[in-house]
Amino acid sequence: MTHLTAPQEAAHPALSPALTQEAIRPALTLYLDVHRHPETSGEEARTAALFADRLAAAGLDVTRGVGGHGVVGVLRNGDGPRVYLRAELDALPIQELTGLPYASTGPAMHACGHDLHLAAATGAADLLARTAPHWRGTLVVVGQPAEETLTGARAMLADGLYERFGRPDAVLAQHAAPLPAGLIAHGGPHAPVAAASAALTVVVHGRGGHAAVPHLTVDPVVTAAAVIGRLQTVVAREAAPAEQLALTVGTVRAGTAVNVVPDTAELGIGLRALADDTLDRALAAVDRIVRAECAASACPRDPDLTVLSRSPALHGDPAATERVRAAHTALYGPARVTGWPPSLAAEDFALYGDAGRELHGEAGIPLVYWMLGTTSPRQWAATGGADIPPNHSPRFAPAIRTALPAAITALTAAAVDRLAGRWARASG
Repeated sequence: MTHLTAPQEAAHPALSPALTQEAIRPALTLYLDVHRHPETSGEEARTAALFADRLAAAGLDVTRGVGGHGVVGVLRNGDGPRVYLRAELDALPIQELTGLPYASTGPAMHACGHDLHLAAATGAADLLARTAPHWRGTLVVVGQPAEETLTGARAMLADGLYERFGRPDAVLAQHAAPLPAGLIAHGGPHAPVAAASAALTVVVHGRGGHAAVPHLTVDPVVTAAAVIGRLQTVVAREAAPAEQLALTVGTVRAGTAVNVVPDTAELGIGLRALADDTLDRALAAVDRIVRAECAASACPRDPDLTVLSRSPALHGDPAATERVRAAHTALYGPARVTGWPPSLAAEDFALYGDAGRELHGEAGIPLVYWMLGTTSPRQWAATGGADIPPNHSPRFAPAIRTALPAAITALTAAAVDRLAGRWARASG
C-alpha cells in the first residue's frame, strides 16, 4: 500500500489536499497530548477540556459536562440535515509498552485508538467549518466518556442529548483496527458490525478462618475456582456451534494472606455475542451456574450478581452504510475500501439508534460505523498482517502519519455526503 497523507481526489472543497494538510497539524497536536495524558472511563476531565477547546477554536458552539465529562460541539449552517459525529474520550487501565517518544508513562494508555478518533473528529469539524458555503445543515460533534465501560452513551442520552441538541438525521463513527493504515472497512448489510456485550461482577460468600482448620470454613476461593471452570461450558456446551459467543473471567479477587481463608471472592465476567438473544441465554446460564456452585459448596449466603453494563449488538443502517461506502470508494479508490466481518468487539454506539429508544424516544435514526486501519504499510508488508499488536494490547501503536489523515478525510467525506444533500434520509 502506498503512503498517503491526503485523499486521491477531492470531489468536495472540504476534502481538498491543501485544506486537509492545514487541518492535520492541530489535530496531530491534540492526538499527541491526549496520547501522553490518557484518562480512564469516568476520569476524562482533562481530555474533555482539550477536545472542547479544540472544537471551540474551530468555531463550534461547545457544551461541556453532558452525561458526565461528555462534550457536544454544534456548528449551525442553515436549513438541512443534522449529522452527528461521535468520538470517545476514555483510555484503558494498561501500562503502555510501545516505546514511542510520546508514550504515556502512567498506569493508563490509549490502547484502543480513542485518541485517534478524537483528533479525527476535530479535524473533520475544522474542515467543515472552513467550507461552510458548500453544505447546509447542522454538524454535531460528540466527545463521549466511558465507552470502555459501555456506560457513556447511555449517560449522554439520558442527559437529554437529542432533546438538547436535536434529533439526528445520521450518526457517524469510526474505529481504529489492526488493518493497513489508510484502509477503510465497512460491515455487510445484514450482519452486526460489533457484538452485544455485558459485564458483571459475582461475589461468592464463604466463611473465613484459619488455614490450619479448613474444615471449619467455607472457602470461597475453591467455590470461585469451580465457578470459573464450569462457566467454560456456557460456550462449549450451551451455545450452538454456529453461534458466536465469548465468555471471559477477567478479574479474580480474594484473600489477604496465605494462612487466612477469606470471607469472599469476587469475579469480573465479560460476555459477548453477535445476537442479543444469545447474550440473554448466556447471562441466564451464568446466573444458574454461579448459584448452583454456591449451593454445592454450602455457602452461608446466596451470591451477589450485579450487571454493571450492557450494550446491544451494533447494526449499521444498510442504505446509509452503502451510501458512505460509495463516498469512501469515490474518494480513495476501491483498493482502499473493503469489507468487515462481524466482530465480537463491543460498543455502546448502537444506543444512538433504535436500540436506545427507551433512552431517547426516537426511531429510524441511521447509524453508520466503519473500521479504520492503523498499521504502517511497512510493518504490514514485513509481517503479512501477522503478529500485529491488536487493540487493547500494551504495544498497540497506530502509524499516526498515515492513519490520522485517513481518519480525518473518511469522517469528513461521510459527513459531507449527507450535509451536501447527496443521499436521502434513510429509514431505520
